[in-house]
Amino acid sequence: MAQNSARLTWTAEEVDAKLKSTMENAYHACFDVGLEHTAPGGKLPSLVVGANISGFKKVADAMRLQGDWW
Repeated sequence: MAQNSARLTWTAEEVDAKLKSTMENAYHACFDVGLEHTAPGGKLPSLVVGANISGFKKVADAMRLQGDWW
């Protein structure tokens, strides 16, 4: 969407690099948050839990910044 609205053209290598960066950032966010919420002595962190909590935090932070906070 950003590329289209700015009327930019990207090479296939640029698209792959941007996608790789986005996917790595998403993975690390899910892993780090999942690790924070893993029980002590637990197994590997849950990426699903990390993704859900990370997503909720993003929405809550955006709401707070917009003044829509209870």
